[in-house]
Parts: sequence; structure tokens; C-alpha cells
Amino acid sequence: MQLSSSIISPSAGLRKNAMVAIHHELNRLAGPGPSNWISQVRRRSSILSSRIEEEEGYSEEEMSYVKQGEDALKKAISILSDQDGWTLETVAANGDKVLSKTLPDIGKVFKLEVTLEQHPDSLYQELVGNIEQMGEWNPNVKQVKILQKIGVDTMVTHEVSAETPGNVVGPRDFVSVRCAKRRGSSCFLAGMSTQHPKMPEQRGVVRAENGPTCIVLKPCAEDPDKTKFTWLLNIDLKGWIPKTIINKVLSQTQVDFANHLRHRMANNVSMEMAHAC
Repeated sequence: MQLSSSIISPSAGLRKNAMVAIHHELNRLAGPGPSNWISQVRRRSSILSSRIEEEEGYSEEEMSYVKQGEDALKKAISILSDQDGWTLETVAANGDKVLSKTLPDIGKVFKLEVTLEQHPDSLYQELVGNIEQMGEWNPNVKQVKILQKIGVDTMVTHEVSAETPGNVVGPRDFVSVRCAKRRGSSCFLAGMSTQHPKMPEQRGVVRAENGPTCIVLKPCAEDPDKTKFTWLLNIDLKGWIPKTIINKVLSQTQVDFANHLRHRMANNVSMEMAHAC
């Protein structure tokens, strides 16, 4: 895969400035949390320089993926930070809601806002640590495979989605770079489409594109053991699909995801209790 030198070889000074800027934006978006939030941020700030030194040892290809992941995170933070212009798409009976707005050069983005009963750390482990198991509990996903891991924050994945009921939208696949950052008690899981030599386009499967996307896991103010879950979604499904159908499919996919994740986490608790007996 040939990538431009402007992406592959950022200068050390520019790179440090970019990472510090993202660090400050994450802290602002994370907002106030439990009483140990300040100390956690200070501790994480102290390891920022060591992370930079670690990443200076990456290959040019690895560095390009790190930069793409950080770009996706920066764009997602910018979108989520702007509270104006969101339109309500749907509200579920349990209060889960999806909003949307159209942005220049990006298109329509969707935002899911729900409350989950689990602590952000448990959700982080499921969504990042167990990402390849997502096909086991989310029927909208056939498979997720990690193609490459770069350090602790970045990975490249290949995902295959299932067809929608009635095959209104057929299977799609995605190659994505994912960036996971933790700031204090909040977690940010951002991503966008990329290319990878291990996974060229597959015959018979439409290669869709996503990004910027981001999931934010933040402790609820009234109960830190519960999570305010926000999911920014931006996808180009490709193919000849009317926008009205795409909008309905994507908003419903987000609502379904929240329900499937709830069931998965509840089953995990049940299994842990059974093993403890």
C-alpha cells in the first residue's frame, strides 16, 4: 500500500503538538467525573511523552495507521462537541434515542445516546478487548478480525456485516483503523476506513466505507457504575440504495446494537455468577 510521505513521516514537533491537542480535547469532552479524575489525567499526562517515544520506533506503515486513527478521533471529537443542529431520528420505548445531522464534506452522521447498566471499564473490555467476539452476540455482524495491532491504542480490523431483513441491504465489508483512548474515567473508541494489504476488496462483497465514527463511554453523573454511551456513526454503504432506506437502516442498526450489547453484558454477569458458585 503506497501512502503519501505527508501522512507517513510527520515531524516530531508537529506530531507532539497534535497528540497534546487531542489530549486536551479528550479531557474537555470527558467532562467532570469521579473525585480521582484529576489525578488520573495527571498520571496519563506523565506517560504521554513516553508514548511518543514508543511510537517513534514504529515503521512507516505502522505510523500511517496511528496517524489515521488520531485523525479519526480528532474529527469525531469535533463533531460530538458541537451540540447544535441535531435532529431527532427515533426514540425507543426505553429512552434510547438516535439523532442526526448533515455535515459538509462528510454527509449525514448519526448519534446514538443511551444509558447502560455497566461500568465503562466492563464495556471497554467487551468492545475493545473482545472485539473479535462481536459476531457471537451482534446478529448484524458476521465477523470481526484484527488484521494488525500497533501499540496499545491502534488496530486495523476487517468487519463483515450481515444482510438486513429481506436483504434490503446486502452484506458489506469494511477495513477500518481503530483508535482507543482513555482519559480519566472516560473512554473514546474512534475509527475510519483505511486500506490494508492483507484484505483487498473481495469479489461478491461490497466494500463500504465508514468514518469518522466514535463511541464514548462516560460514567453517569448520578451513578458512576452506569455508563452514558454515545455512538457517532457515519457510513457510506455504497451501491444503489435510496437515502430514505439508508437512514432507516442505520438508525435502526444503532438501536439494535444497544439492545444486543445489553444482552451480552447481562449474559457475561450471569456466567461470572455461575462460575463463582
